[in-house]
Amino acid sequence: MLLAGLLLVGCASSKRSIAPGHPGAPALWTPANKAGFGTARSAASRVWYTLGSRGDLTEVYYPTLSTPSVRELRFVVSDGRTFAELESEATEHRVELADPRSLTFRQVNTARSGRYRLTKTYVTDPERHVVLIGVRFESLSGEPYSLHVVYDPSLSNDGMDDVGTSQEGALLASDGTSASALLAAPALTRTSSGYLGVSDGWSDLQDNFQQDWAYASAAPGNVVQTAQLEVDGRDRQQVTLALGFGTTPDEARVAARDSLASGFEQVAERYAAGWHGYLDGLPRAPASAQPWQVTYDVSLMVLAASEDKTYRGAYIASPSMPWVWGTGDLERPSGPYHLVWSRDLYQVATALLAAGDRPGAERALDHLFQVQQKPDGSFPQNAEVSGKPRWTSLQLDEVALPIVLAWQLGRADAATYTGHIQKAADFLVANGPVSPQERWENQGGYSPGTIAAEIAGLICAADLARRNRDTASAVRYESTADSWQRQVDAWTLTSNGPLAPHPYYLRITKDGNPNAGTSYSLGDGGPAAVDQRHVVDTSFLELVRLGVKPANHPAIVQTLPVVDAQLQVQTPQGPLWHRYDFDGYGETREGGEWVISEPGTGQTLGRAWPLFAGERGEYALAAGQPADGYLATMAGSGSEGYMLPEQVWDGRPPTGQPGFVAGKGTFSATPLTWTHAQFIRLAWSIQVGYPIAQPTVVACRYTGICQR
Repeated sequence: MLLAGLLLVGCASSKRSIAPGHPGAPALWTPANKAGFGTARSAASRVWYTLGSRGDLTEVYYPTLSTPSVRELRFVVSDGRTFAELESEATEHRVELADPRSLTFRQVNTARSGRYRLTKTYVTDPERHVVLIGVRFESLSGEPYSLHVVYDPSLSNDGMDDVGTSQEGALLASDGTSASALLAAPALTRTSSGYLGVSDGWSDLQDNFQQDWAYASAAPGNVVQTAQLEVDGRDRQQVTLALGFGTTPDEARVAARDSLASGFEQVAERYAAGWHGYLDGLPRAPASAQPWQVTYDVSLMVLAASEDKTYRGAYIASPSMPWVWGTGDLERPSGPYHLVWSRDLYQVATALLAAGDRPGAERALDHLFQVQQKPDGSFPQNAEVSGKPRWTSLQLDEVALPIVLAWQLGRADAATYTGHIQKAADFLVANGPVSPQERWENQGGYSPGTIAAEIAGLICAADLARRNRDTASAVRYESTADSWQRQVDAWTLTSNGPLAPHPYYLRITKDGNPNAGTSYSLGDGGPAAVDQRHVVDTSFLELVRLGVKPANHPAIVQTLPVVDAQLQVQTPQGPLWHRYDFDGYGETREGGEWVISEPGTGQTLGRAWPLFAGERGEYALAAGQPADGYLATMAGSGSEGYMLPEQVWDGRPPTGQPGFVAGKGTFSATPLTWTHAQFIRLAWSIQVGYPIAQPTVVACRYTGICQR
C-alpha cells in the first residue's frame, strides 16, 4: 500500500487533488521526556504545549489536559537542489527558559553542517486557544534556503481520524469534535495536506528537495500538513506561526488570525505577565531553595500549569505519555499520565499549600470530592480531568490521603464531614488494611506505606468527627488506627529475611506474615516467583513522614541501610534510589521503550527516581539531620528547561552512550508533577526544620511530637 501510494504521489506533481495513501502510517505519540511545558495563566486559553528533546514542538493539549490534540510540529530546511533536512535530525538542539519567571521556552537548533540556525520561542495567547511561535531563521552560510513547516494534528486524542484541508494561507484540520488551524505572518505558501509516510511534505521534500505536492484535502486518517514559509534565512528571517484551536475549522482559524494580528511581542508580554503575577502573589522561595531559585519557580509554575482549566482542581500527573511512542503502549488512544490520580494530586496539593497557594490546594480537594465514588466513599484509581474513572483498581492510600489533605486544610464543616470524610473513613475501616494495590500499582497485600496512609487518614478523620460531635465514629476510627499501628510491624517487618541479620521492612507481604517465604510474580518482566523477603522499597518512610512511627524507631533505622544496599545508586548529582528490587518499569538496556513483558524476562529496567531523594530528605529532617544535599540532588536531575523527571539514567546500560547521561532524565514522564511537588515540599520542610506536610494530630498521638 505504501509503495502504491508513493507511485501515486510521484505522478501528482503540483496538481491540487485529494491526497493518496489513505490512511497513512500508524499514529504514535512522541517520547515523554519533555524539554518544556507551558500554558497561559488565564482560564480563557485552554491550550497547553510541550517541547520535545529533539528540538521540536510535541503534544499540544486542547481543550483539556486529558486530550492531546497534536502529535508534532517540525521544520524542514532545503536549498532546493542538494539537500532537505528535518530540524530534529540534522541539528544540535538547545532549550532555554527565555524568562526565568514564566513558562516561556526557546529552542535553538543549529545545523551540524553549519548552514543555518532556527530559533523558536513559544507562548500561548492568554485570550485565545492559540500556541504562538516566534521563529527566526538564519542562514549561517550566506546562502538562501527554503523553510517548510510539517504539522501532524492528532485531534481529540486520536491521530487516525483527522480530516485536513489546504486553503490559501491556512492549513485546517478537524475530526468532528475539535479543529485546528495553522497560519503564519507572513502568510503560508505552497500548502498541502497528505498522509504520514506517503503523501506528507517530508516525503515530498525528500524526493527532489522541493515542495511540489499541493494536495487540497485528505480524508480521515493520519493527516500531516505542510507549508512553505516566506523566509529565506538571509534577507527574510522572521516569521510568526499561530496554531489555533476551536470546535470548528473556522473558529480555529479566527483564533489564529486574531493572535497574529495582536503580534508575537504583545501576546508574549501578556503571557509572561500572567506568570509574573502568579509568582508575585506567593511568598518568596525559602532560603533553602534560593541556590536553585529557577528550579523552584519553574516547579511552582509546572504544578500550576498542570491544572485543567475547565475542570478546576484537576491536576494531571504529567503532560506526557511514557512509552506510548513505541509499540508498548499502555492503552489507546493514549496512556494514563495525563489523568488525575488522587495520590499524585495529594502530593501536588500539599506542595501548593506549603508554597502559599492555598486556593490551588483547596481546588484540588474540591475536585477529589467531586470524583469520590458513590455510595461507598472510595476514590477511583485514576480519572480523566472530567472525573470519569479510567482504571478500575482500588488503592487504599488513594482513599486515605484525601482525608489527610482535608484535615490539613481545616475542612471541618458538617457538609464536608458527612458527605466525604465519614464515607471515606468508613470505607477504610471496612476494607483495610490490606490494599488490592499499593502505590506502585502492580501488587496487593500489606504495604507499610499504604498502611501508614490509612492510619493517618483515620486519625485525621477522627479529629474531624469530634469537631462535628460524632464521638462514636471518632472512637471507631481511632481504635482501628491504633490496632493497625500496633500490628504494622507484625504484618510487614521480617526478622528472618536474607538481606540483613536484623529486622527490616518489606515492600509488601501477601499474607501478613513477613517471616514466611511467600513468593509472587513481581510484574514488569521481573522474577516470576520471588520470595517476598527479597523485595524492599522506600515506602516504609511514610510511617515517619505521616507521624505513625518516630524517626528513631529501631525498625526504621535498621531498614535504611538495607534499602540503601539494595536500591541506592550514586549519580553525579548525588544518591538516588530505585523503586524496589527487580523493578522493570523503564526502558530496555538499549534505551528502547518499555513494553509489557513476560515474567522472568528482565527485558526492561526500572531506573532511579529523583523524588525519592525528596522523601529521604523529609526523613532526615524528622531524624534531626541536614537535608540540603537531597534538595540539591533533585535540582541536579533537571533538564536545561528545569523539567524534573520521573526517572534518571542510573549507571546501567545505556548510560554513558551519547544522549544517555547518568543522573539525567530517561524517556520517562517529564515533567512529573510528583517530582516537582516533592522538590517544593522538601524546600519548605528544610525551612521549617521538619516534614511540613506531617499531620500533627497523627504525630502527637504516636510519637509525642505535639507542637511545631
